[in-house]
Amino acid sequence: MRLFRPRRADRDDDAALLRAVAGGDQTALATFYDRHAGWLFARLSRRCADPETVREVLQDTFLTVWRSAASHRGTECGGWLWVIASRRLVDAQRVQARAERVEYAPPPVAPSAEERVLDGLEYGDVGAALNRISPELREVLRATVVDGLTTREAAQLLGIPEGTVKTRAMRARRELRAALAQLSEDRAPLGGLA
Repeated sequence: MRLFRPRRADRDDDAALLRAVAGGDQTALATFYDRHAGWLFARLSRRCADPETVREVLQDTFLTVWRSAASHRGTECGGWLWVIASRRLVDAQRVQARAERVEYAPPPVAPSAEERVLDGLEYGDVGAALNRISPELREVLRATVVDGLTTREAAQLLGIPEGTVKTRAMRARRELRAALAQLSEDRAPLGGLA
C-alpha cells in the first residue's frame, strides 16, 4: 500500500483496472486497492481522528468500488474515489453522532421526596380533605403549611391582615381534621370490627 497518489502511468491503468473490476476481477480490485488505499487512508485520517472509523470507511469505499465500478466514466479515478470515501465518512460520522445522542440521553428524573409528599397532599386523603374546605381557608393552609411561609409573609402574599391569617389557619386546621375524619368514616368497612 503506497501513501501517495499514483504516478501518471498508473492513472492510465486505473481506467483499465476499473473495467476489469466491473467485470468481476478480484485481482484487479486488489491492485486498485494497493494503488489507492494509502493516500486515501492518509486523507481520511486528516478528517477523522478515529483510526477504526477510517478503516471502516476505507473498507466501505472499496466495497462500493467493487459494486459500482461500471458507473465510473473517464480516466481520472482519484476524484471519483475521494467523493465515495468522503461521503462514506460523513455517513459514518452521522451514525456515530446519533449513537452518542442515544447513549448519553439523560435518564428520566425521579421525583424528589418533597414532590412525592406534595403529590400526596394534592391527590391523597389530605388533598381530598383540602378540597372540602373553603377556598380562603385552603389558601392560608397552603401558604403557611405547604409553602412554609410565616404569618407575615402569608399576609403579604394573600393581601389580608396577619390576625386574619392566624384566625383562618386555626379554622382551616379544625375543618381539615373534620374532613379527614369524615373521609376515614366513609371508608370504614360495613358491619364494624370483627
